[in-house]
Amino acid sequence: MDVIKVENLYKQYRLGQVSTGSIAHDLNRWWHAVRGKEDPYQKITGLNNRDQADSSEYVWALQDINFSVKQGEVLGIIGKNGAGKSTLLKILSKVTSPTKGNIKVKGRIASLLEVGTGFHPELTGRENIFLNGAILGMTKAEIRSKFDEIVVFSGVEKYIDTPVKRYSSGMYVRLAFAVAAHLEPEILIVDEVLAVGDAEFQKKCLGKMKDVSGEGRTVLFVSHNMAAVKSLCTEAIWVNKGIIELSGNSNEIVDQYVSMDKKSKFYIDWNVQDAPGNDWITMNSVSLTYESQEDKILNIKTPFQINFDFNVLKNDLVLNLSMHIYSITDECVFVVTTELPAKKTSQGKHSAVCFVPGDLLNNGSYYVKCFFVKDETIPIFTLEDTISFEVHDERQSNKWHGQYPGLIRPNLNFKIKKHE
Repeated sequence: MDVIKVENLYKQYRLGQVSTGSIAHDLNRWWHAVRGKEDPYQKITGLNNRDQADSSEYVWALQDINFSVKQGEVLGIIGKNGAGKSTLLKILSKVTSPTKGNIKVKGRIASLLEVGTGFHPELTGRENIFLNGAILGMTKAEIRSKFDEIVVFSGVEKYIDTPVKRYSSGMYVRLAFAVAAHLEPEILIVDEVLAVGDAEFQKKCLGKMKDVSGEGRTVLFVSHNMAAVKSLCTEAIWVNKGIIELSGNSNEIVDQYVSMDKKSKFYIDWNVQDAPGNDWITMNSVSLTYESQEDKILNIKTPFQINFDFNVLKNDLVLNLSMHIYSITDECVFVVTTELPAKKTSQGKHSAVCFVPGDLLNNGSYYVKCFFVKDETIPIFTLEDTISFEVHDERQSNKWHGQYPGLIRPNLNFKIKKHE
């Protein structure tokens, strides 16, 4: 059953102005409307592109947005800053109204769009809990039954009777999220506010959102943390310049979104003038090679090697090289270090090769970082972003398998045996 249905949604803003425009513009709109004509300012509205200026006074923050969310679903909304994500959530939360289009919502909505949403700064934490509960249509008895649970989850027990204007931003968001999540709305809308909290609280929040969806309630989650979107959300939509670029399975949408700026790059080299490095090391090239290089996609079963060519600029340097493989969502998959204890190297050209077996990495996109260390403990040079590559699983075409979770997928000896 759909609890949210958005059809042909548009939102227009006038640049550089408060409200929709001047009295003259409003009268002109009214005059066109009474004659049954189209709004004259919708014809000259610019695109939602923050990188480019144009002559239009108006901009479409959102254009032709269509999607639906089922009960119990966790929908991730991703996209760059300024793409229209927060505008969409504000419309769904009835903070602002659409220029045109239809929205159908079944159930109470609790929104956490920014730090302290719905809090009165002069009221205490205790009073704001009851105020927010009342706004959601709950009785005092219902709020009291959840009160202790909210306070414990928020971790601000000591300050619960202090006006929230004296809270830090982290305390604010802790209490705001605890209230929104525990007062049992049918729909929970969470914008990128969890970035304010510490790592321990973010983990609690993600766990709580999983619990909320498990209870049959619906969650809309906006975040730039792609790993969190993958782990928490079942579906995702990618908003780009005010329109929905793609929608579907969260793993597939996130992978396409993050790979937009990271295309496969199997080889990178530098000339002498531009070579990255310092007084210890300069780089010549980094490359990925394998037996059959017909295209830029590796089969999941294909072994490959990563090659580093560099110059050592000092004699008798006790040198280690570490290779870090990262997923496209910036999670470290594994680290490999050259032999320990390290041996002394002489001045001149050197190379290092790391062999990676097949049936190790999961289907997905990856990139490589490298770190040079002297005397086994002292970092001397880091190269953050070198080559990137994609590992493809040909069995993905078999719908029975689907997308395997995890960053690695080793082919281990795991069999079923029948006992006589």
